[in-house]
Amino acid sequence: MLLVDSSGWIEFFTDGPRAAEYAGHLKDTGRIITPTIVLYEVYKKIRKERTEDEALQAVSIMNRTRVLELSESIALLAADLSIKHGLPMADAIVYATAMESDCKVMTGDSHFRGLKGVVLVE
Repeated sequence: MLLVDSSGWIEFFTDGPRAAEYAGHLKDTGRIITPTIVLYEVYKKIRKERTEDEALQAVSIMNRTRVLELSESIALLAADLSIKHGLPMADAIVYATAMESDCKVMTGDSHFRGLKGVVLVE
């Protein structure tokens, strides 16, 4: 299983310079985990910079993955990880979701640099 962070999905949907690298991993949506906070971030970014239709199409594709809601255990773990690693709230939730799901995080976000189980795409 693999959790693709918001930065990866946005790169993919906007055809950014690293889109091809993410595309190879996103083909098998059955092995991708998506926290609801990632749905929020991706929808917001695409809605703001493009159109509502494009944002909804992106969410539709992301909904083919295993979408995980924020549970109490993930929220508390995220708070602890935020304190320990200085992570912003959304990143801490993403990282906690990955830890609780025993999967790696694939991201282009430097906040994750040096964390165990993170594949940093640069």
